[in-house]
Amino acid sequence: MASMAQQEPAGEPTDPDFSDNDYAKEPLTGGPVPARPPPEPVAPGAPDWAWVRDQWALSWDVVDLSAMLFASNPRPVREAIERHRRALDAHPVQYLEQNNKSGQNAARAAAGRFFGVAGDNVALCESTTSGIGLLYNGLGLRFGQEVLTTVHDYYVSHESLRLTALRSGARIRKISLFDRVEEASVNQIVSRIIANITPATRVLALTWVHSSTGLKMPIRAIADALAPINAARAPHEKVLFCVDGVHGFGVENTTLPQLGCDFLVASGHKWLFGPRGTGFIFGTPYGWSRVAPTVPSFLASGAYSAWIGGYDPGPTTAARMTPGGFKAFEHIWALSEAFQFHQLVGRQNIQERTRLLAGQLKTGLAQMPHIRLRTPRDPGLSAGIVSFDVDGISADGVVRRLRSARIIGSAAPYATRHVRLTPSFRNTPQDVQFALDALSVMRPGKGPA
Repeated sequence: MASMAQQEPAGEPTDPDFSDNDYAKEPLTGGPVPARPPPEPVAPGAPDWAWVRDQWALSWDVVDLSAMLFASNPRPVREAIERHRRALDAHPVQYLEQNNKSGQNAARAAAGRFFGVAGDNVALCESTTSGIGLLYNGLGLRFGQEVLTTVHDYYVSHESLRLTALRSGARIRKISLFDRVEEASVNQIVSRIIANITPATRVLALTWVHSSTGLKMPIRAIADALAPINAARAPHEKVLFCVDGVHGFGVENTTLPQLGCDFLVASGHKWLFGPRGTGFIFGTPYGWSRVAPTVPSFLASGAYSAWIGGYDPGPTTAARMTPGGFKAFEHIWALSEAFQFHQLVGRQNIQERTRLLAGQLKTGLAQMPHIRLRTPRDPGLSAGIVSFDVDGISADGVVRRLRSARIIGSAAPYATRHVRLTPSFRNTPQDVQFALDALSVMRPGKGPA
């Protein structure tokens, strides 16, 4: 019988999904772990947009103005995914042991640096939808309390909040922020929100950039107006400010502290052009104190030991909010390259390029008498989504006609559907003009309506 001194020391388990254990540090059979190549250099100053465009493997026989939907990855991200995939295929257990926690935490740290928070305040998820579901399910609302949201928000927010209300008995109240989006103003939006905060309000659930009309919400102004209300409340009664940020993240050159909300949820596979099946919940320390996890975490330190020991793992952290389980790890680990590429091009450059192209599109559409622009022209109230209607043709009919003209757009999946074109920094002014030329001659009577 082994003595106590001969027994293995207690600690975190050696399951590769939980921790990077000691034998995970042994070299892989057949060679070392592939190193990440350094990024290609970019000349100082304004980016070479032709070089940037060349990083994609897109088929350039169509004009893709649908960046808001689903990303094609630039070369550094594709290469990182492939590098990890090959290593996982060759040595699945060993490579996972060597990279699981360190790779996820590297992705969290990169996301945090990008968005102005500590990596410890970043939870990983698979999409904005899953992040919104995790966040709103974890709110811990009670009967008699309410969430304030708007009629303009997307299905994902409304349905997640509805399910939360079914479980908790809390009330979900939806308000309108404007009569006509084209005439919306910061003062109008902020005043309507603040006027509807009641003593029962515990959560304000908004969207940064509306995917129906392209309206960009004044998140900082709303946070500033909310601050005096929260200052007069006890900590557990403050209004938690939660934001679906997917269509501003990767476009706007700002950070979570600059926005001023408690939580922002986004994905990596839209405007960031990162790996598919990745997402983030960015939170503040106060925000994390107000929510509880839904899915067991393998990333949080001590989570498994707490189960074995039968004790509470402690307060909610972003690591505990990161769902465990086996995942598409090659995509999660390649997030670092996605952020690296974005920083390489320059966040300010990306914001300016996106606004330039969206502005060109909005100006051209506004000059066409048969088209009604729905997105505010002010870049302070819009980002990369440009929404509009064509007289006499349904939104889906316009999208079909654009596809026939080799232009990729989409119709907003709402009760009231608008056409959406979403230029990004991989596009060119020529792309935008090509779309404008096609729309300038689009009339009812020919083609699908």
